[in-house]
Amino acid sequence: MTPLLLAYPGHERLAASLQLELRAEHVAFELRSFPDGETYVRIDSDVRDRDVAILCTLHRPDTRILPLIFIVRTLRELGARSVGLIAPYLAYMRQDKRFHPGEEVTSEVFAQVISRAADWLVTMDPHLHRRQSLAEIYSIPTAVTHAAPLLSDWILAHVDEPLVVGPDSESEQWVRSVAEAVPCPHVVLEKTRRGDRDVSVSTVPGIDRWRGRTPVLVDDIISSARTMGVVVRQFREAEFAAPVCLGVHGVFAPDAWETLKNAGAGRVVTTNTIAHASNEIDVAILLAVPVTGFLSQSERQPAPIA
Repeated sequence: MTPLLLAYPGHERLAASLQLELRAEHVAFELRSFPDGETYVRIDSDVRDRDVAILCTLHRPDTRILPLIFIVRTLRELGARSVGLIAPYLAYMRQDKRFHPGEEVTSEVFAQVISRAADWLVTMDPHLHRRQSLAEIYSIPTAVTHAAPLLSDWILAHVDEPLVVGPDSESEQWVRSVAEAVPCPHVVLEKTRRGDRDVSVSTVPGIDRWRGRTPVLVDDIISSARTMGVVVRQFREAEFAAPVCLGVHGVFAPDAWETLKNAGAGRVVTTNTIAHASNEIDVAILLAVPVTGFLSQSERQPAPIA
């Protein structure tokens, strides 16, 4: 049976391409707030005995998670056979241990909330630190997709003589795979973080040997843009071509865009995991593969007895 796709408001461009990839039908629904701020949900499509995939990137999760739970609960009450979550950007991955006494390990709590709501989860490049996989905290089946091939394709199509630059040692393997697929050289810097907005970055190693190349700064998340801004300024002060800033998830704190532009960035490009004016790379083709797999598994399972 044809699957259903319910797209959270604000996901229109990604939803349109994902619906084509999945050959899914659209779920009509209403989501709004009462004057007092409480959420109203109504599903206007027939979902009985159907498999539903919800597209809801979890950028700014505190405003999205409760309406998302209401949506999932309503779909189940209306007889949906399965309800899975496509969260291109997965929030609450930063706090994965108790760094100071009294702190909550929010990544574990958030994982429990999602695991109780959805039957499966598909995401892209989650910001794993000390964990090896999502299975360590999520109790439902999960699938992780990687944007690196699409980043490589974009660089190949838009940048002559690129030099791929990674922000820190943790990015080495990821940045190397992007550069090798172009192919082009890459360098990785050393970053020291002293606070949410206080970072220092090492100078670009052997910067003079890369003259004539366009720096392409690659990171999984562009949030405060402090790190990228420092590196952009290094290259501009060394009289390189205006660097390109390339990110998977464009979180963009309120002044991040201005930080990069003021530092001298030429282009700022992200995927459409989070809707933003910088979106130039569509990730639907990658997300659709594991989603199709989960939907196929659901079709093979017997429908639950009412």
